[in-house]
Amino acid sequence: MRVFNIHEAKTQLSRLVDLAAGGEPFVIAKAGKPLVKVMALDAPEPSQIERRGFLAGQIVVPEDFDRMGSTEIEQQFYGHP
Repeated sequence: MRVFNIHEAKTQLSRLVDLAAGGEPFVIAKAGKPLVKVMALDAPEPSQIERRGFLAGQIVVPEDFDRMGSTEIEQQFYGHP
């Protein structure tokens, strides 16, 4: 996410508002410290974005997932055939 200092934001406010309205949020900082995030009013809040389960039914995790490659790993660490 792009960061603009207060002076830069004041001098380019119109352009930055268009940027945020177009879906590209940005941060305004003072003395290098982020103060506010500017984003479009209709942009979803991070808490509204559901990520859990978004690939449900599209992938399969094998039963032996936690043991996959264990033989090769042991060979690399211990040198056993």
